[in-house]
Amino acid sequence: MKKLYIVYSLLVLMILGIAACKKLLPKAPKDDEILDGPVEGLTAEEKIRFLEGDRAFNNEIFTSETGLGPYFVANSCGSCHAGDGKGHPFTTLTRFGQADSTGNTYMNFGAPQLQNRAIPGFSPEQIPAGAAFSKFTPPANTGLGFLEALTDVQILANADPTDANNDGISGVPNYVNAPAYFIPKSHHITWSGKFVGRFGKKAAAIDLWNQTVNAYVQDMGITSEYAMLEPAINGVASPYGDPTPDPEVPSSRVQNLIFYLRTLKAPVQRDQNNSDVQAGKQVFMNIGCEKCHKAEWTTQKADINALSYKTFYPYTDLLLHDMGSGLNDGYTEGTAKTSEWRTPPLWGLGLSKNSQGGQYFLLHDGRATSIQQAIEMHGGEGQSSNSAYQSLSQTEKDQLIKFLESL
Repeated sequence: MKKLYIVYSLLVLMILGIAACKKLLPKAPKDDEILDGPVEGLTAEEKIRFLEGDRAFNNEIFTSETGLGPYFVANSCGSCHAGDGKGHPFTTLTRFGQADSTGNTYMNFGAPQLQNRAIPGFSPEQIPAGAAFSKFTPPANTGLGFLEALTDVQILANADPTDANNDGISGVPNYVNAPAYFIPKSHHITWSGKFVGRFGKKAAAIDLWNQTVNAYVQDMGITSEYAMLEPAINGVASPYGDPTPDPEVPSSRVQNLIFYLRTLKAPVQRDQNNSDVQAGKQVFMNIGCEKCHKAEWTTQKADINALSYKTFYPYTDLLLHDMGSGLNDGYTEGTAKTSEWRTPPLWGLGLSKNSQGGQYFLLHDGRATSIQQAIEMHGGEGQSSNSAYQSLSQTEKDQLIKFLESL
């Protein structure tokens, strides 16, 4: 009987202890407060693959022994995209070498990306004298699979290179050369041997495969079977003393990471029923922001069922727009011009500060430290919306910002 009493007492203490610990533990964040997490509708096998890709993205930290560098920008994917969110000025990349649409003439000097760090025994790369360059802040990663699932026909339907409707907006696609490993899908369209780009600040990457392989080799100096040679550095071609055998990461891991990026959920809008948020959305429409930041899209049939026939709200048209002299960095990629930038998706905007040290760093290089500043720096095709914003009442401006922060 005494033993039984002791067992019961221990059980009671354990239950009380667990209950007390639960009270001390923080509550799990709401789905609309985080960017990480899979899309709904994945199969059990796909969920496992998502987790494998998650580990490759967030947990794998490269060292010189596992292939890092010898020249690099970061030692992991997650270090530039904390919580799958936007990057910080500390993680901002430098792209260099191309000043017009004829191509990058500095490829033999390490273009298009500066590797500003190096492992011991090597000197970081320097921008060659005379090369055009621009700063690119890492974007948020969520919802990318929905953007990739759109067809080229859908994207090109919004292009208006001659401004035929005379609304001051003339979005154009960026046509880029495909890498050797690229396999066109049925929804891809070619133009003079080039393909429509949709990812990156200048829309210079065709798909997430293209984007991911570039990130491995250009951001971390990690080779794969898709990119066996690292870029030339300071005029010296690869190989240049990297002791790790190539490829430094297996193709299976690259493909798992691509799958992870394709199946990250879309950001969930917050406070959708708030009257100020709803009024702010109307202001957004009234001053013409939606002409470039296209709100709604619907995917077609995709090779991942969870991405098929889904309506989503990224607030981008994925096209290039001339943003005026103030945002002209003198650098470009593909067929883009120096003042042309791809319309950045606005979804997840209100959560950007979570991964940016508590404040905003917006536009392509993080130069705008508030949403208001970002709007006021719009020139070129964005000038009319900027001017309309300036004419709003303070109440309307506040409502617009509240709507944008709800995304």
